Amino acid sequence: MDIEEDIRSLQLESADVAEDSNGVVSPDDGKTEVEESINTDQEVEESINAKEDSKPEVQAQTIKTEIKDKEVPPVQDEEDEDMAIKRHLNVVFIGHVDAGKSTTGGQILFLSGQVDERTIQKYEKEAKDKSRESWYMAYIMDTNEEERAKGKTVEVGRAHFETETSRFTILDAPGHKSYVPNMISGASQADIGVLVISARKGEFETGYEKGGQTREHVQLAKTLGVSKLLVVVNKMDDPTVNWSKERYDEIESKMIPFLKQSGYNVKKDVGFLPISGLIGANLKTRMGKSICPWWDGPCLFEALDAIEVPLRDPNGPFRMPILDKFKDMGTVVMGKVESGSVREGDSLLIMPNKDQVKVVAIYIDENRVKRAGPGENLRVRVSGVEEEDISSGFVLSSTANPIPAVTEFVAQLAILELLDNAIFTAGYKAILHVHSVVEECEVIELLHQIDPKTKKPMKKKVLFVKNGAGVVCRIQVSNSICIEKFSDFPQLGRFTLRTEGKTVAVGKVMGF
Repeated sequence: MDIEEDIRSLQLESADVAEDSNGVVSPDDGKTEVEESINTDQEVEESINAKEDSKPEVQAQTIKTEIKDKEVPPVQDEEDEDMAIKRHLNVVFIGHVDAGKSTTGGQILFLSGQVDERTIQKYEKEAKDKSRESWYMAYIMDTNEEERAKGKTVEVGRAHFETETSRFTILDAPGHKSYVPNMISGASQADIGVLVISARKGEFETGYEKGGQTREHVQLAKTLGVSKLLVVVNKMDDPTVNWSKERYDEIESKMIPFLKQSGYNVKKDVGFLPISGLIGANLKTRMGKSICPWWDGPCLFEALDAIEVPLRDPNGPFRMPILDKFKDMGTVVMGKVESGSVREGDSLLIMPNKDQVKVVAIYIDENRVKRAGPGENLRVRVSGVEEEDISSGFVLSSTANPIPAVTEFVAQLAILELLDNAIFTAGYKAILHVHSVVEECEVIELLHQIDPKTKKPMKKKVLFVKNGAGVVCRIQVSNSICIEKFSDFPQLGRFTLRTEGKTVAVGKVMGF
């Protein structure tokens, strides 16, 4: 009975198939019905077995796809070759407004392959539409609309490029005097300074004269710890200059005494070279004698590679001043590691609030890494603190040896230029800039004046000092700030005092 039913059902199925195949006869149709039934029974059994076998495979596939959806960027191992071989340096571009800092920075990125030809063509068209044909290279660094419209950098632009031996982060500082506080935040992260000077007639003189940004930027760079300086004489291709050796020598002879006065050892720490940022001459490769017959020195990339910077201690207590913070799958803080190293899973403190946090992920540029050492610019995702509880100027620091948080400290100051007829005395108020901290402060007591000849404190009690004097004083701030003694951590112990848009004094932290 059962076999008859099977045969009947198979006949019905085969009739359906015949209909579906529009009367096309298949070669299997010649088989007897019983044979077919046996075959189909076997096929059913095989398909059931196959299904059971494929179950774990299907599960594995679904698990794989789920993981793929949630996949994080690949974590680079500690022994990542490039990281291990190439040192990392922050280069700040400083100088008077319109000297060509952003254009030079943009050209460097283009020459090192960070920007493609299509993007450049887009910027060229954009600049042409604004009747500003020569600004197109600056658009690579100046990304917001206000900067492009005015042709002035406002915020510190940030970009990365590599040479054969080093990885560099360009910090493009604003040159305009209104944005000096932004320039200070850029220079405080830098290892090397590139001072861009315009060789065009009249432009060098404007930047160099009293009140020009060339002077203020050099003094600030030295104070903020930029120990090595490359002075690039830009716009040498300008019709008023035309690669003139006389103009180049004139600028060099005026700058050397001023750099010495600012505290630079010109022979050891300063280099001069001529360039053209707009056409890219003498940046990545040395220029031919046809362009500049008298120059046989290095190009900018070679000069940057050759700079020796003192090594920081990767085993010291961890210190990372926080420049910025934002929300991205948790709280993310940005900053430059000034000392020590950090690994995923580390427990750290955010000072001065003493918030205990755990390091969830570390990013250098766009790459996720397991660990990072001193000198690196990082984005660190932390757990255990809300983004709104962190301010710029806080410091991510090791739990075993946290950074001191103070409201009062003793400092040694050099008075640069007080405002008209002002005297520097107890009760003097100014804005204090130290690493990424910007705080109002008040001088509460003058302790000693510094003898300009011996550089030692004078015994006589002092009530006030004037321009050019050195003084040891006690300074008070309204909120708790994180600083170190200059002798322990120079980068976290040097500061500037500014008032009404002018830098009035530079100093270092002596004690608490």
